[in-house]
Amino acid sequence: MKQKFTTIAALLLAAFAAAQTTTDYASLANPLIGTDYKGNTYPGAQAPFGMVQLSPDNGLPGWDRIAGYFYPDSTIAGFSHTHLSGTGAGDLYDISFLPVTYPLRTAAPPLGTHSMFSHDSEECEAGYYKVRLSSYDITVELTATERCGIQRYTYPADTAIVMLDLAKAMNWDSTVDCGITLVDSFTIEGYRFSDGWARGQQVFFRTRFSRPITSFVCDSADIPCGTSMKKVRGAARIGFANDCSRMLTVVTALSGTGFEGARKNLDAEAPHDDFDSYRAATHDMWNRHLACIDVRGGSDEQRACFYTALYHCMLAPTIYCDIDGTYRGADGKNHVADGWRNYSTFSLWDTFRTAHPLYTLIAPERVDDMASSLIAFHDQHGRLPVWNMWGSETDMMIGYHSVPVIADAWLKGFRGFDAEKALAACVATANSDSYRGIGLYKELGFVPYDVEDPYNSDNWAMSRSLEYAFDDYCIARMAEDMGHDSIAEAFYRRSGNWRNQYNPATTFMQPRDSRGEFQPLFSPDEYTPHICESNAWHYMWSVQHDIDGLIELMGRERFAEKLDSMFTYSPAENAELPIFSTGMIGQYAHGNEPSHHVAYLFNRIGEPEKTRRYVSRIMRELYRNTPDGLCGNEDCGQMSAWYVMSALGFYPVNPVGGEYELGTPLFPEARLRLPDGKSFTIKSEEGRIYYNNVSLNGKRIKGTTISHKDILKGGELRF
Repeated sequence: MKQKFTTIAALLLAAFAAAQTTTDYASLANPLIGTDYKGNTYPGAQAPFGMVQLSPDNGLPGWDRIAGYFYPDSTIAGFSHTHLSGTGAGDLYDISFLPVTYPLRTAAPPLGTHSMFSHDSEECEAGYYKVRLSSYDITVELTATERCGIQRYTYPADTAIVMLDLAKAMNWDSTVDCGITLVDSFTIEGYRFSDGWARGQQVFFRTRFSRPITSFVCDSADIPCGTSMKKVRGAARIGFANDCSRMLTVVTALSGTGFEGARKNLDAEAPHDDFDSYRAATHDMWNRHLACIDVRGGSDEQRACFYTALYHCMLAPTIYCDIDGTYRGADGKNHVADGWRNYSTFSLWDTFRTAHPLYTLIAPERVDDMASSLIAFHDQHGRLPVWNMWGSETDMMIGYHSVPVIADAWLKGFRGFDAEKALAACVATANSDSYRGIGLYKELGFVPYDVEDPYNSDNWAMSRSLEYAFDDYCIARMAEDMGHDSIAEAFYRRSGNWRNQYNPATTFMQPRDSRGEFQPLFSPDEYTPHICESNAWHYMWSVQHDIDGLIELMGRERFAEKLDSMFTYSPAENAELPIFSTGMIGQYAHGNEPSHHVAYLFNRIGEPEKTRRYVSRIMRELYRNTPDGLCGNEDCGQMSAWYVMSALGFYPVNPVGGEYELGTPLFPEARLRLPDGKSFTIKSEEGRIYYNNVSLNGKRIKGTTISHKDILKGGELRF
């Protein structure tokens, strides 16, 4: 009998494994989600965490076009190789190609040469994008390796023209210098140096065409140079004789280190011109990555939302080194990542909350390298990054949230980075007294709102205090675990500074001046320059490391009342809300990160049914399989990571606590693949929101949390 059941179990496991290999996860992702409304995502092609983000640009600037593409538009002015996923600031758009035929369709700057297009001709999935340029009757297809973009153009006639414009810039970006050189009859190379959000960005490229170049005309372009203009070889018109296929493949490698780096990347990752083979390889790569979580049941809409969210989580951070490990560091010099990969594009104010804790489950092989990348940045820059990309510190947003990423990795058992160096970098960054009020924070116990700060013109003083306190807690946790008791004691003490922002008279966190006085004429509904992209309702709960302390300070009854009001007290109908206050449920704003953990706080006061009600509502109402299906900026994976974790049924309220608050699963079954062949399965009743019993491997869970260690052991969580 035992042999019979063993055989049946083996057959069932084999059938399950076969089902996994046939699931086309890449085709379930819809990269158009978030390209309308406030999402600011791009629909183009990218390998998981790839340096290249090859995507269409509409050719017009504006906040809605931060990612280069805005779904309501009908123009395409080029296909550039670098983009940002859902950020609130616009940069990159490097190395932009546009296939054309004569006559050209042109418009006044900033649009310039462009084509019309229709969404009816668009196709996209993870790693692939296709569109027809109706003004020229040219079909464009895009795919990508980690460091190379591959384009295939299908022309209507015997001749083909490709335009390359390195001088054009959009939004915060501006070209500083650029150049294009003809290498041989199939190859060009060049560079684009720019300033903007990424300061002193340098991109080198090498492009190989599948057919010989028959004409090459370099046009000079004007770019700003101080108070005047200078001419550079910034644009080119490249002609080709078509063959009977009318197809031209364009393969471009990027590098931040120089022409040699671009050449090496091209030779290693894209040595031939077979577009379909690159597309198939990237498709397979996405399938392997997205297979880390297999969901069963739910609607087609929900599965599309889930796998698009998982896809969005794997667009950043981005690989930022050549194939041999060379990368341009924050000091402007080339370095070599020896035995690890360097990453950049760390949107840390956003992603420390959910995306990086998620990576410890779905991409553990990358966690050590990401930590090493942050440490190396500190060594070259003198501080851990706040928000970096392409080797540049943007100083965007606040806190020193490299710290929770590093601390979380250490506390979860990742040991592939230098922990002593990491802790020293965390401590040094937290003691950068001249940077963003840290010295005053240490002296007064808070950042005063009435002291000017050259590093932070937005002020955001109250928010800085609360976020510094959380980061200090993370340093304390890591130091304690490493046996550095004096460091732990000092930073545990600093982590209590959040209490200095609490005003018992108003029962809100409230800005204070350098004399210690709370801001007069205070209204928690008001969006002030002293609170980061939020009001006092949103930042009330930014004490992720000490929710029990906040409950004790406020009193449980008052805490419960205020938490209820967070979701029921709606802004006035005529209230002018800022652009980032979207996805509103009462005062809760899911479109911006400070609110993301708040729905789970009902668990902490014995009201888990409210956590489940609001979490379910957010998942079902604020994420949709449409271009406007995100209610706020994607922010390099954070908006989507919230959805992925919540759909699984748990969420890291404290991103370094090693514990997850239980919510309500979206799917009747979800299987999380773990290292060493283990898996963790979450089961629930389809369509059900409320549960009286949650069990782990058959044992009822007492309380509302599950630990990271329990998940890594594998097994079954049943609601």
